Amino acid sequence: MKWMLMPYRRYFEGSGRSQRMEYWMFMLFIVIVSFGLSLLFGADISSNIPLLVFLSVTIFPSITVQVRRFHDQDKSGWFFLLRLIPYVGGLIVLVFMALEGTQGENRFGPDPKEAIDTSVFE
Repeated sequence: MKWMLMPYRRYFEGSGRSQRMEYWMFMLFIVIVSFGLSLLFGADISSNIPLLVFLSVTIFPSITVQVRRFHDQDKSGWFFLLRLIPYVGGLIVLVFMALEGTQGENRFGPDPKEAIDTSVFE
């Protein structure tokens, strides 16, 4: 559960690096909550106010965790704009999110697998 909520704790933090675990657990959290809210309040998104609120609160952390995942691969955070490419952009970003990050320190900071900051869990 800690991994699922970490992007909310790092809401405005676009610098640094994030592990694959942080990204994928956050995406799983979004899917589970969205599915649950759809079951509770109906699948029609225009009348499902709790789902709209959840998704609007989740937009910015999902962008920042993607930026940090690109940083983990020693790529610019602007690569998240690849998803704007029609038809294939989302697939390209999905592949990048599945790739392992660079080992050791890179220009965006230390390897998050080596030095996990436990203060974000407290």
